[in-house]
Amino acid sequence: MKLNTTFDEKQCIIAIEGSIDALTAGELEKAVTDAAPQCEKMILDMSGVDYISSGGLRVVVGANHTVGKGNLTLRGLSPNVLEIFRLTGFTKVLNIE
Repeated sequence: MKLNTTFDEKQCIIAIEGSIDALTAGELEKAVTDAAPQCEKMILDMSGVDYISSGGLRVVVGANHTVGKGNLTLRGLSPNVLEIFRLTGFTKVLNIE
């Protein structure tokens, strides 16, 4: 997995490429935790994510709590990844573009 974090005023964007699974979820969690104090709103650009496991879902939901409900947006989900969010019901509690 590759991560690239950019900051734009009070917003940060974490671009993710690859799979978010048990081996990589911790890396994403650290990136979210490190960036959160510097941004009011966070965007997880998931256009490069081809797979997300339950561990990855846990990190995304945790990020929603870390930055505050309504301040996290998921962008660019592939149909397969979006379906996982739908099946778990997270499309009802997360901002998805």
